[in-house]
Parts: sequence; structure tokens; C-alpha cells
Amino acid sequence: MNENEINNRKAMQSAIGKCEKLNAILKILRPAQWIKNFFVLAPLIFGGALFQLNSFCAGIITFFAYSFAASSIYCFNDIHDVDDDRRHPEKCHRPIASGMVSVSQAYGSVAKVAGVIMFYWLLNLAYCAKLKQYAIIDVCVVAFGFVLRLLAGGFAVDIVLSKWIVLMTFLITLFMSFAKRRDDVLRMEATGEAPRKNTIRYNLTFINQTITITASVTLVCYIMYTVSPEVTGKFHTDYLYLTSIFVLVGLLRYIQIAVVDKKSGNPTKIILKDHFTQFVVLAWLIAFILIIYVF
Repeated sequence: MNENEINNRKAMQSAIGKCEKLNAILKILRPAQWIKNFFVLAPLIFGGALFQLNSFCAGIITFFAYSFAASSIYCFNDIHDVDDDRRHPEKCHRPIASGMVSVSQAYGSVAKVAGVIMFYWLLNLAYCAKLKQYAIIDVCVVAFGFVLRLLAGGFAVDIVLSKWIVLMTFLITLFMSFAKRRDDVLRMEATGEAPRKNTIRYNLTFINQTITITASVTLVCYIMYTVSPEVTGKFHTDYLYLTSIFVLVGLLRYIQIAVVDKKSGNPTKIILKDHFTQFVVLAWLIAFILIIYVF
């Protein structure tokens, strides 16, 4: 092998190494989780400003601001939980836990993607460091984080949010958070070891009841929203209640995945991969938009 071939091989190996490192950093940032931040765009739809250019641009900017802030939280969380992740059968493959990315490199990523939404950021730091150790408080903090996303989107496009939208956002994310904790309880019962310190404060009976309660209250809240004088007068239609069918089916499907399939540990993965859920969400969105913008 001549000198040129050796240099070419070294250059190729270096390029491959850089690509692997970049891929590892992207995994830490978890861009797939950005789907959660579409909540900031909800005021555009519910406020009837979806096709107003200024409002739409403001909503998109807020979406990315929250996404970058959330990515910095994921980095900090992986740094803080690195020892626990190394003992976890699945999380041990995360870039920091596996050694692909050093802690110092991870801190550098935090600095690059830290957002300007400080209250949300600080709340989640508190969650990672302490609040997630307390049962019930942990899921409430997660749900409140989505409310903050929603409020940020409303402020960005200068739309006053309905109290129903705020309540439904909190309830639906609380429902999914409890369903996610069910996966931890199942793992604890199977292995005898709690994945989280607060998992011992949950059991299947309690989790199943909270899922049922939050799903029921969410559905009732949505129906009350669709028939409230505030909403029917704003959109000049009495037919929004018809979209409740999709909300009911979506909740039932999610409960089926959690209770029957026992795969509720990753809500983002469910939304991205479960075609039934995707169809229901899409059908609801189309029906809602048609009713308020066309009929």
C-alpha cells in the first residue's frame, strides 16, 4: 500500500469518526422528541390564525426556541443520570452512558442549544435533579411543561387562549405521563428493581385508576370546550362536538397500547410509529380545520 492510499484511508477513517460523533450528539439532542413542541402551534389552529403569515412565523420561531431548550434539558438529564443509565438495559446505549460522547462534550452541547425560555428551562432542571423523585409531582411537572409550551405559542402570536385549551393540554399530557409510568411499574414487577426512586410509590392498581380518571376528565373537558358558548360563538359553528369521536377513539387506543400491549413507555414513539394513532390524530385535525375554516 503506497503513501497516498494510506493517507486516503486515514482521511476516510477520520471522516467516519466525525460522522459517528455527530450522530451521537444528535442522539443526545433527541430531535424526534421535538414533536412534543407542536403544542406551541395549537393557538394558531384554535385561534383561527393558521393562515396569517405573521402569526405563523411567530409560532414557528417559538417552536424551535422550545425545541432547542428541550434538547439542552435532555443533555443535562443524560449527564445527571449517567450512572443509572449504564445499569439500564436500554438506556445504557445512550451516547454518554455508552462512552460515545464524554461528559465534557455533552456540557458543550448544553451550552450550544440552551434556549431563552428560562422558566421552562429551570423548571425542567429542577425536575431532573429533584422533582422527578416524588410520585405524582413528577407527572404534574411534565404536564405543566406542555402548558408552558402552549402559553408561549399563544403569547408569540398574540392570541388569548381558551381556558379549555389550557386545561385539556394539562390533562392529556398528564394522562400520557401516567401511562408512561405504568411501563416503569411493569418493569419493577418483572425485575424486582425500581427504574426510578419514585416508582415504589406507584402500583398497577393506582396507575390504572389514574389513567382512567385523567382520560375521562380529558374527554369531558374536550366536549365542554366544543359546546361552550365562547367557542361556538367564536367559530360560528355548533358542529365542533362531532370531533369528540376522534378524541374518544384516540384515548381508547392509547389505553389499549398501555394496558393490552404494555408499550406505553415512550409516548413519542407511539405517535411516530402507531399508524392507528396517526390516522386518528390526522382525522381529528382535518375534521377540526374543515369545521372551523370551511363549513
